[in-house]
Amino acid sequence: MTPVVELRGVSFAYDSLPILEAVDLSIVRGEFLGVVGPNGGGKTTLLKLILGLIEPIRGKMLIMGRPPAESRGAVGYVPQFAAFRRDFPINVEEAVLLGRLGIASRIGGYGHRDREAARRAMTEMGVLDFRKRTLDALSGGELQRVLIARALVSNPQLLLLDEPTANVDVRFETDIFELLKEINRRTTIVVVSHEIGFISRYVTRVACLNRTLICHTTSEITGKMIQELYGRPMRMVRHDSAYTGTEQ
Repeated sequence: MTPVVELRGVSFAYDSLPILEAVDLSIVRGEFLGVVGPNGGGKTTLLKLILGLIEPIRGKMLIMGRPPAESRGAVGYVPQFAAFRRDFPINVEEAVLLGRLGIASRIGGYGHRDREAARRAMTEMGVLDFRKRTLDALSGGELQRVLIARALVSNPQLLLLDEPTANVDVRFETDIFELLKEINRRTTIVVVSHEIGFISRYVTRVACLNRTLICHTTSEITGKMIQELYGRPMRMVRHDSAYTGTEQ
């Protein structure tokens, strides 16, 4: 089976500053991969490489068997911060429809198929009831649901999320990951997060990234391993009957 994502010896640098070094990564269809690591470790850069927004200085990358730029239409992306201002005069439905750009007909704007796709995505993410509400009227958790719906409206084969619960409370965090768990039944998911203990309940593997990358199953994650990754003392917590790491 062709991997959904395949990186071989990928390195990247901003000017002379190395960000990623000789990264090897293979993600198969149906995986739910968590990417963890310290700030500046290269997590967002990795997502941008997969999206084809930047190119590696060395190495080979294939997304669904093709160069990243050629596969971008099959990839949904939820950035760490919204790409538009919260006070922009746009409602939830209009924001979700933005995910159909490049798919919708260029003549006459959005059509019936686009609006039906938006309705399905909003229903799945639980935001259909306030589709006419403006973005500045949403809570942090509600906005994140809208941004995920926007990424899902194109029916992607691969969904990338960069810190999708960074600005939401614990209740919304659990709700969002439960929804992602259902989405993972049909879509390969890569999620960047700092919360190792929390995401270990949902992901199938954890990619530890700090310039270089090593993948582990969740059962292999130990406090010592996390301390070496983050370079600071860590403590262990009991979480769903399994030991996982969290920051001190």
